[in-house]
Amino acid sequence: MTGRALADAVYAAARLAPERTAVSYRGGGTTFAELIAASETAVVALDKLDLPAGQPIAVHAAKSPQTIALILACFAADRPVLLLSVDLGAQVAGSLVQRAGCAGVAEATGDGAFDWSPAPVPGDAPALPPDTCLMLTTSGSTGVPKIVPLGGPALGRFTGWAADTFELGAGTRVLSYAPLNFDLSLLDVWATLGHGGTVVLVDPDRAANPAYLLDLVTTARPHVVQAVPMFYRLLLDAAAAAAAAAAAAVAAADGGDAVPDVRHVVLTGDHTPPALRAALPDLFPAAVLHNVYGCTETNDSFIHTFGADEARDGEPLPLGAPLPGVRAHLAGDDGEPFDGPGTGELVVSTPFQAVGYLAGDRFPVRDGHAWYRTGDLVTRDDRGRLVLVGRTDFQVKVRGVRISLEEVEQVLLAHPDVAEAAVVALPDAAAGARITAVVRPRSSGLTGLQVRTWCAQRLTRAAIPAVFDLRSVALPVGVTGKVDRARLKKELTV
Repeated sequence: MTGRALADAVYAAARLAPERTAVSYRGGGTTFAELIAASETAVVALDKLDLPAGQPIAVHAAKSPQTIALILACFAADRPVLLLSVDLGAQVAGSLVQRAGCAGVAEATGDGAFDWSPAPVPGDAPALPPDTCLMLTTSGSTGVPKIVPLGGPALGRFTGWAADTFELGAGTRVLSYAPLNFDLSLLDVWATLGHGGTVVLVDPDRAANPAYLLDLVTTARPHVVQAVPMFYRLLLDAAAAAAAAAAAAVAAADGGDAVPDVRHVVLTGDHTPPALRAALPDLFPAAVLHNVYGCTETNDSFIHTFGADEARDGEPLPLGAPLPGVRAHLAGDDGEPFDGPGTGELVVSTPFQAVGYLAGDRFPVRDGHAWYRTGDLVTRDDRGRLVLVGRTDFQVKVRGVRISLEEVEQVLLAHPDVAEAAVVALPDAAAGARITAVVRPRSSGLTGLQVRTWCAQRLTRAAIPAVFDLRSVALPVGVTGKVDRARLKKELTV
């Protein structure tokens, strides 16, 4: 089974309710009948390209109903598809197309039509795993993006889990904030459409506009919202501004029911600051809150479901329970699994994952299962609870003492007057590394001395940042919605 099964699920939903809205975008709606018609037109156009069976193509993943129809056509034609981020430079995109052995790049232009740019296929193009349906890429934040081939059976298992967990069904409206080439779209788009729901696409040109986002969720009234912390921060900023200006009957984080239709709120992608998390129950008064952990390579692995009291208690959220079929262990410095309390790298095996990177390392197999080293440091307490500490590559040594930069960030974000914070390490001849904290306060009254005092009460001396850079503007973010630490480092070293 490859992509055809995913396409069949969407086609079946369309037959049951052809006039139901499949995709809502920019004030308009595309019905299931219209989506299928566009997809079938694209299937015919793909067939006319006369490509070898099974040869993949790349799709320019601009966020639109037309692109969704094109990807659906690839699934229906059992054509593996590489999703290319719209933010990739031409050279990087071309390299990915060649490395995946794609015949060319398709860009949707509307009603099933697409522009086609053929690409030379190298003679040494790697063979795809036989069930490959979709190829995603890693962020490339630490180098050239890697290609992650995902099989149709794995995606089918994941979309089935997502539908059961988040009650996806006929008429369920799901907000799609992430780009189409992100793994979050497996839930937001494909699980939703395959179970007869409506995808509410966020306009990528206005994805950082707080007022637009608040208007969208209050008018489109999604039932499920999954997003990175930046989205919720923008939404809360807009709700607070609307309440303060008395411009709309929307309460901020003080007990009003701003978005009462949302049934499930999914936090993913990064640590959610305690103050931000505490405001969510008032913004989404009818919602169940979930913290989901996963990687592009494995898809979601753990989920922690919690209520308003835990949202407000300020304590770090545990990873929660493994999804059905997920296996996990912690590995010590020697790479070997260990039992009991302690901190180690999280290693997982899921039913939803790739078996390795395309034309790269396969994940090691043990007991018949492929295991992926996440690069995340996790602490297990004496009750067996797992709590994310940070990335292994965010560990630095200051005067010989190992410091987790993400742990310092969490301390900063726990301050009630800190809106955003990022911590980077700069070279230092004497100490080995100089820790710098970039902080955006909630108000102009917060001083660097106050933040330093806060850190001194909660961190070891070596972990206290040497420099506190307080800024009145939002911190820069990358395409994933996470703080762009590489950009910050460049700014600080100029």
